[in-house]
Amino acid sequence: MRMYDLIEKKKQGLALAKTEIEQMIADYTSGRIPDYQMSAMMMAICFQGMNAEETLHLTLAMRDSGTVLDLSAISGIKVDKHSTGGVGDKTSLVLAPMIAALGIPVAKMSGRGLGHTGGTIDKLECFPGFTTGLSKERFIQNVNQIKLAIMGQTADLAPADKKLYALRDVTATVNQMSLIASSIMSKKLAAGADAIVLDVKTGSGAFMQQEADAFALAKEMVRIGNGAGKRTRAVITDMDQPLGFAVGNALEVKEAILSLNGQGPKDLMEVVYALGAQMVLLAQKAETREEAEALLKETIASGAALNKLAEFVKAQDGDAHGVFHPQELPGANVILEVKNTQNGYVSRILAEEIGLASLLLGGGRETKESEIDLGVGILLKKKRGDRVADGETLAVVYANEMEQAIKAYAKVVKAYEIGAYAGETLMIKGIVDENCI
Repeated sequence: MRMYDLIEKKKQGLALAKTEIEQMIADYTSGRIPDYQMSAMMMAICFQGMNAEETLHLTLAMRDSGTVLDLSAISGIKVDKHSTGGVGDKTSLVLAPMIAALGIPVAKMSGRGLGHTGGTIDKLECFPGFTTGLSKERFIQNVNQIKLAIMGQTADLAPADKKLYALRDVTATVNQMSLIASSIMSKKLAAGADAIVLDVKTGSGAFMQQEADAFALAKEMVRIGNGAGKRTRAVITDMDQPLGFAVGNALEVKEAILSLNGQGPKDLMEVVYALGAQMVLLAQKAETREEAEALLKETIASGAALNKLAEFVKAQDGDAHGVFHPQELPGANVILEVKNTQNGYVSRILAEEIGLASLLLGGGRETKESEIDLGVGILLKKKRGDRVADGETLAVVYANEMEQAIKAYAKVVKAYEIGAYAGETLMIKGIVDENCI
């Protein structure tokens, strides 16, 4: 097999065979195929596309380029959840303890945030001492004992994807459906869960800003997951404004704790229950969505989910004191209220602008080496559809430096659009399962 011939084949719009894709990924990962030839292949794929079989074979080849976790030592159906990323998305912090409190094993690999989207691991590190640097043995032991463990993504998990993504990022070949889907799913499949629920965001703060593109990506990923022998479903959710009220690491942890105490924002809890119901159904703990949601709500009413969060934090060397005393989690020294200047309704909140405001404060990473300030962020006081009067507070900026606070303030003002009519928010756009592909 010559890479030249494969590039020519794809350039002509022909399908690559399974063996050709496997060899290509193996040779590129090992360095036998140079970047310039793989760049040509990625561009050919962008122009000619890949069919469903090619996409599945590419995903599996990327999955198999490194370690594939064997979680067979964990009893029960292991269900994982993945979000395509958004602003204020603290869903995992709320949902994982709820699922574990139902006795469903959650063995999850998570990443850190980059840019204006936050990472679950960064948020969990608001609890002093908390670590995701677990050995595989301890990871499995924790899941068997308390039904929940989260570890950081290891370097040997789908290394082909890391290498390919870095290349695509600098060659304008990121935005191609098969390449996006295979990148996400190769890591999810390597993480070893039995079933996968995908939270595919759409809106101004999402990677897929158009709803049609979000559905297309969801169908592609569900097709891949089921083709790989994993029961996979996707929920398409709104990210046209931040999820919940809090944006920023400690602020989001505090909101997650409020949610586990039964005081969660309506939009956040809609997403939590929609995703959670699919996880419960895939784990075969309920037969209908209504029954699954009732089980989830009981974990909050009984306090079981909140106690599970504390148990989880402690099991990963964290100080669980903050679970019951969230006011003692990291905070900020500078507080600025963002005031409204006209009467009307909040018609839109540009999620990306809010995310960038948090990034300016130090709440996110501009590079992988950036240090995060856990205490900074934005707390929204008004959401889409809310009536606002001149002089009312739209949001509060939490910062540790006045200069950063002023810059973030300007971003938040820009993010809010005030109109004459109340806008409607439909959080759940749809569900894609094996019957939709």
